Amino acid sequence: MIKLMVAAGFLALNLYVYHSFATEESIPERQAFEGFPLEFGEWYCPENGQVSADVIKNLGVTDYLLCSYVRGQPRSFVNAYVGYHQTQVRKEGGGAGENAIHPPEHCLPGSGWDVIDARIVTLDLPGLPTGRGRPEAKRFIIAKGQARQLVYFWYQSRGRVLARNHEVIFHRFLDRAVRNRTDGSLVRLTIPIIRTDEARAERDFREFAEYFVPLLTAYVPS
Repeated sequence: MIKLMVAAGFLALNLYVYHSFATEESIPERQAFEGFPLEFGEWYCPENGQVSADVIKNLGVTDYLLCSYVRGQPRSFVNAYVGYHQTQVRKEGGGAGENAIHPPEHCLPGSGWDVIDARIVTLDLPGLPTGRGRPEAKRFIIAKGQARQLVYFWYQSRGRVLARNHEVIFHRFLDRAVRNRTDGSLVRLTIPIIRTDEARAERDFREFAEYFVPLLTAYVPS
């Protein structure tokens, strides 16, 4: 009963914020991902990935980066996806809706991947905004048959780096009321685990992210 009352109160607060506070969103300036570097350090992306119009519509993204970066020696791979949402408000008449960021853990089972390990970790990387709380990410090990992958993802939105879905929702509504903003992004880095060597995948994540993350500043506004 208490959980039901809390949920109902939260829903009422959401409706109040959306209909009683800011009616026009503030859209921050940013660079488009078409200009994102395809080469940095020892890493390079041979070609930008493309997403179909149907998938873009389903995701509700305004702009995105999809690139499989490789490094020669040792041979390493990192698939990088960043989806930027200029707004997470329904285009018709306000309220939360189809433009909200989709949590990856909801999509993985539909793609045939099983989550075999999941945890929330603190991100200690250069270039992350740190003025609005401790940066966190979700760290998954996923499996499909014999294949294993290491996945890190987080929500980088309006100066925050969050991993917990309820915090993402709370701050989206708070920033809508206080800052007239609901823009945000999902950052996801996927690394294959080769010959069960999880430690190597972790090193690849760290070495790639130390180059990649500071570059996001111009593309994901704080």
